[in-house]
Amino acid sequence: MLPILLKTLPFFTLIGLGYWAGRTKFFTEEATAYLTKFVFYFALSAMIFRFAANLELAEVWDGRLVAAYLWGTAFVYGIATLVGFLRGLDVQTNAVEAQCAVIGNAGFLGLPMLALLFGPQAIGPVMLVLATDLIVFSSLIVILITVGRDGRMSPAIFKTIGMGLIKNPMIVAMALGLTWSGLQIPIPDPMNDFLSILGGAATPGALFAIGASLASKSTERIQIAGWLSFCKLVLHPTFVAFSAIILFNVEPFGAAMIIACAAMPVAGNVYMLAQHYSVAPQRVSAAILVSTTLSVATLTAVIAWIS
Repeated sequence: MLPILLKTLPFFTLIGLGYWAGRTKFFTEEATAYLTKFVFYFALSAMIFRFAANLELAEVWDGRLVAAYLWGTAFVYGIATLVGFLRGLDVQTNAVEAQCAVIGNAGFLGLPMLALLFGPQAIGPVMLVLATDLIVFSSLIVILITVGRDGRMSPAIFKTIGMGLIKNPMIVAMALGLTWSGLQIPIPDPMNDFLSILGGAATPGALFAIGASLASKSTERIQIAGWLSFCKLVLHPTFVAFSAIILFNVEPFGAAMIIACAAMPVAGNVYMLAQHYSVAPQRVSAAILVSTTLSVATLTAVIAWIS
């Protein structure tokens, strides 16, 4: 496990550097917000587009892999939801907690880390995980919160979901890249160099931004944060592994990548949704902080196992 720890340590050190910068106010919350925006809209999108444009759709799509990830994720989502209802949570809060239990930082942490550790072939499975999280589960939380508040399903929900997907640069970059690939248009050298330089900023920028954003996170409701972190870091990769290896017999490399994605700590976009809808943002904040801290050990262990 030590060789894997030495490989993952630089990623977590970058997160730690960002945390120090945010904690000491060397990097203000406003600066962190702008860095996150740069990574999200430009650097990470350039990386995704470049990788997608050099892949063929047949190489990316794997129905078994998607089914395995969906089954494992839905099972843990169900466990978190059941526990939430037994604790007497309302629908909106329960939806937010369930989202924390299964949505990992596959974009900002998983994509750069797994691409560097396992090579470009990791990109396809990670993009499928990202697309599943964004299309299925990000839509589900919007539906549950809206229905929980209004008591009914309205057509406006689907417009909100559709606009959210269209405005998400990661989804747009994936779609454009795969379309470019499908049309078999060669990428001109200057454009490829531009995307390579811009996309190269995604890894350090994303990791630094994660750390800097953690500096403003709260540790309130630590018991709940501990439970949600256990769901995300232990239950989620366990059930995705069972689903991929036993139930759906996913090919080994793809199975390894979705297990690694499932082991990622709670994603920052869950906090953005919780804050937007004013539903339990503090407990999401605590879950992100606790799960990211613990993932230094748990994620390293999972990567050592799948390696």
